This record gives sequence, structure tokens and C-alpha cells, in this order.
Amino acid sequence: MRVGVPKEIKNHEYRVGLTPPSVAELVGAGHEVIVETNAGMGIDFEDQDYVAAGARIVPDARTVFAESDMIVKVKE
Repeated sequence: MRVGVPKEIKNHEYRVGLTPPSVAELVGAGHEVIVETNAGMGIDFEDQDYVAAGARIVPDARTVFAESDMIVKVKE
């Protein structure tokens, strides 16, 4: 399954749907994870942290939604 993580767009929302350790767990279980660039910036995770965990970084939310089977976002 391809799991997508877009960057949150609500003002003052710093959380992200998945952290790099969560990405590593999903990748280890055989899933592909697609993360929008800078999605983890609000919690001090850089794109490289996600890449090291096995995610693929894409430039925008449109790509995340287009290429994913499931989306993980933060709900207030």
C-alpha cells in the first residue's frame, strides 16, 4: 500500500501524520510512504529524516494525494 503524508496547512498546526520512526515501521512492513516536502518541519524533522526512514519526498500535496492509496493527516 502507498501511504501519503501531506504537510498540515492549518495555522499553528505543527503536528504531522507520521514521524520518521513510524515511516520506518510501515516501510519495514512492506508499504511505500510518500511525504510532502517539509511536512515534519513543525516538529523538527527534516526531509532527510524521512528519506533515511525509507520515505519518498514529493514537492506538493497534490502529488501526495494523487500517488497514495491512503492518506494520514492530523485531525483536530
